[in-house]
Amino acid sequence: MVRFELEGPKIPSASLRFAQDDTFKKLRAWNKGRRFVDFNLELLEQKTMKIRWSSAVLALSLVAGCGGLKALAQTPPKTWVDRDTGHRIFRVTDEPGSSGFYFNVNAYSPDGSIMVYTAPDGIHTMELATRKTQLLVANPKPVEGASPLERMRGSNHAIVVGKKTNSVFFSRMDEATHLQTIFKADLVSGKVTQLATLPARATISTINADETLGSGVFTETEAGAQQEYGRGAARSGPLVQPEGKGAMMERRLAARIPVVLFTVDLKTGKVKELFHSTDWIGHLLFSPVDPTLLMYCHEGPWHKVDRIWTIRTDGTHNELRHKRTMLMEIAGHEFWGQDGQTVWYDWQFPKGEDFWLAAFDISTNKRVAYHLQRDEWSIHFNVNKDATLFTGDGGDPGQVAHSQNGEWINLFHPEWRQNDNSLEEPTFWKPGVFHREKLVNMAHHNYRLEPNVRFSPDSKLIFFTSNMFGQSYVFAVEVAKAAPGASDIASTPELAAKFAPAPAPTPADK
Repeated sequence: MVRFELEGPKIPSASLRFAQDDTFKKLRAWNKGRRFVDFNLELLEQKTMKIRWSSAVLALSLVAGCGGLKALAQTPPKTWVDRDTGHRIFRVTDEPGSSGFYFNVNAYSPDGSIMVYTAPDGIHTMELATRKTQLLVANPKPVEGASPLERMRGSNHAIVVGKKTNSVFFSRMDEATHLQTIFKADLVSGKVTQLATLPARATISTINADETLGSGVFTETEAGAQQEYGRGAARSGPLVQPEGKGAMMERRLAARIPVVLFTVDLKTGKVKELFHSTDWIGHLLFSPVDPTLLMYCHEGPWHKVDRIWTIRTDGTHNELRHKRTMLMEIAGHEFWGQDGQTVWYDWQFPKGEDFWLAAFDISTNKRVAYHLQRDEWSIHFNVNKDATLFTGDGGDPGQVAHSQNGEWINLFHPEWRQNDNSLEEPTFWKPGVFHREKLVNMAHHNYRLEPNVRFSPDSKLIFFTSNMFGQSYVFAVEVAKAAPGASDIASTPELAAKFAPAPAPTPADK
């Protein structure tokens, strides 16, 4: 990415598309009187020493600054020690626009040696021992003149890394039929196997533990599909919150679109309908150990829905897993513990006032909860294999906690509250507290992109996605403090400011 500083007043961000032959003429004409412009030129030639352009896509971010024309941005650094926390940070991907998976989706091979991530050119793998990366499955070449939305729909969409085999499962839409087909790719050889084609308007978002079933949702009518959440909404990446998210969620919940929750046999393509509903069904996530157990959510503004549910793949035991007992109580952003026995989730009692990371045992329904302070709350949390450490990705003032100093990647050390001969009942929650250790100062990160933290399999690193340098990359921060005497200690926000303007605040509509 190259940034030029130009003269003129501040104006809102915009995106323009130009033909290759007159890119700079139109850029100069459009930008007359402005001050800053960031832009990316898609470099598509990889087979020869020369670099050529296809159509140039210009992402223009305009901010206030000084006059004069000069290049500002360079390639972001690969590693440094955060001055505010003493922890070493690594940029582990080189592709601008690269991203880790959603926080609760498995990204690791069964033996924990490979991590999968995505980038604008396709699905990539990274060997964790060497951090060597490769493009595993390239996206199809887009049709000439395709819009960004059309390019996104025609790309490969990673679903999850399998728990049984060295495979990443992904989907791709056929341009002619608009049907989604499910594939898997071997993480080592790259061999791609076609598995099943889905019904009209259907997608799947999770694969079960023995890799025999996928599960998803389809709308029953085309009219309903046109009202789906995020339909046609502009967003700059797969984990970026869309503009007007709060209002869009309200509209989608009120629409009462007829949908079907289903499973698909990945060998035969047979579809089994689990139930029909006019509730907004989403956030599907199979148990990491039990191939017959599916968790799903009633989506919408959290205070207006009973969110967390589980169901068996034969359609039985459809159960609400957290029932509120307080007005404006909310629960959400649920994720499986790696034992497959525990489900963790953000619990606020009530919304925006008192913060906990709670959990229930699938078999016994016993419940635990760790308390957090407002500035310790995170958009997403995660847990290591033994549930001895937790992590969170923080949040800016526009998020539901409205924290004023919450922009950190956090490490949480859990401590149970001791029972001082208190009254006790089998149905009581077991309380605890988190002790926070700050890992990364995220003050220069735009929280419209959710960082989506996760532990490495050995719990020595926490991976996250950030746009602190303008474009998004995948980063890792060491859980242990850096050794004394490092020569590359830097303020992360100050370092990032050399590459990208200060992020705009996210709207307080959560």
